[in-house]
Amino acid sequence: MANKKSSIKRDQLIKKANAKNKASKTLLKTNLKKFSTAVADGDRKAAESAYNVAAKTVDRAATKNLIHKNNAAHKKSSMARALNTLEAK
Repeated sequence: MANKKSSIKRDQLIKKANAKNKASKTLLKTNLKKFSTAVADGDRKAAESAYNVAAKTVDRAATKNLIHKNNAAHKKSSMARALNTLEAK
């Protein structure tokens, strides 16, 4: 347990940052899962809209250093490949 005033404050800041990061990562995973389910269903329109949301979330996570920029590029690339395999209905 923190004893000094500065370490107590630092502990509070860390807890707040951890909560924010966890929420952002959860949102990222949720949006990626929505995209993958849309692709699995074979619905191109739903997959395109889910791709736009997921790509934006991935970019934001990379900007906030939640994931590495190369990891973000990898995720976006694989999503684009999956989207391009779907036929327009």
